Amino acid sequence: MNIVVPTGSGPIGIYGFARPRPERAEELERLLLSFVEPTRAEPGAWQYQVHRDVCDPTTLVFYELWRSGEDLRSHLARPDLVRFQETRMEYLREDLEIHWLTPLSASAVSP
Repeated sequence: MNIVVPTGSGPIGIYGFARPRPERAEELERLLLSFVEPTRAEPGAWQYQVHRDVCDPTTLVFYELWRSGEDLRSHLARPDLVRFQETRMEYLREDLEIHWLTPLSASAVSP
């Protein structure tokens, strides 16, 4: 999967699902959680959350809200995230499921 950020101006949101291999589930959770604080410190990162699906606790869900697509592209170019993109299938039983969002209420978020 090559993550291609949609073009356009203004804020962009993303949510996705990570379904880990059972033997790598704890490791993947730790890895995704290790991205939280550095990501939140990035310019343009308005929100970055990692969740566990209530109905399927083996599934991890991530939600991100960015000031712009350019900020998100810069985020995805970080060496640790490039490395994750290259090795993700070692952790996952199926590829990431990603959904792109156009925020309608982003003005309520303080940058």
